[in-house]
Amino acid sequence: MSAEYTYLTKEGLDNLKKELDQLKRVERPYISKQIAEARDKGDLSENAEYDAAKDAQGLLEAKISKLENMLASARLIDESRLDLSRVTLLSHVRVKNLKVNKEMVYTLVSEKEANLKENKISAKSAIGAGLLGKGVGDVVEINVPAGTVSFEIVEITR
Repeated sequence: MSAEYTYLTKEGLDNLKKELDQLKRVERPYISKQIAEARDKGDLSENAEYDAAKDAQGLLEAKISKLENMLASARLIDESRLDLSRVTLLSHVRVKNLKVNKEMVYTLVSEKEANLKENKISAKSAIGAGLLGKGVGDVVEINVPAGTVSFEIVEITR
């Protein structure tokens, strides 16, 4: 079985650590307090508050476990060592949609850091995967839900 790594930027790794810290230091004690308060109300067999708090605790612990696993498999990307001649993770890629003759810039990031509002797309998305490894001047045909789109890679920066 091969290990699956999560490649993150320094910012992404810091955000992941902050989120995990928030869940452990703030959310976990809050839910424990809710469980204790619900338990103090008596008969647990008919206590909806207790059941809801226990369910919330289960969901929280699952989320904490998932983030801990992600952190354990995280690999920090050294941006200074990335090749600018090819599209890689963290590349800022200016592409031209040949069908509508419109340019756009995407930054390829991990799934955890993807945010379409900031034009950060996952390297595992259809467009991200289609651009990976390509160079300036390459034309790529990418299958998206709306059909096939042709992009020309105009520029690769960091």
